[in-house]
Amino acid sequence: MTTKYMLSVHGVEGAPVPSAEDMQRAYAQVDAFNTQLQEKGAWLFGGGLCPPDTATVVRVSDGQVMTTDGPFAESREHLGGFWIIEAADLDEALEWSRQASIACENPVEVRPFQSDT
Repeated sequence: MTTKYMLSVHGVEGAPVPSAEDMQRAYAQVDAFNTQLQEKGAWLFGGGLCPPDTATVVRVSDGQVMTTDGPFAESREHLGGFWIIEAADLDEALEWSRQASIACENPVEVRPFQSDT
């Protein structure tokens, strides 16, 4: 039996912007990592996100739907991308996240999905 995990890539607003060469290297590393996930049957879905200032927040308050520009949380840290994977256990998910962090050169958080049962 496997569990679904979300591997979240985190960035920090204001951190130095990588050079074009460094970005291309990271893209190539992530592409290779994605291929490995797919070949091993762990890949379910993944993708990079646009910057936090492109976010729109939708809230319902007293039955009224309100939309606002910007990220939900006022924070320097933000979600930059993610993978949804299947793994036999947390140890396997942590190994995938270690490889993901090396590939994308950013911190990666691992969280299991709630059980369907």
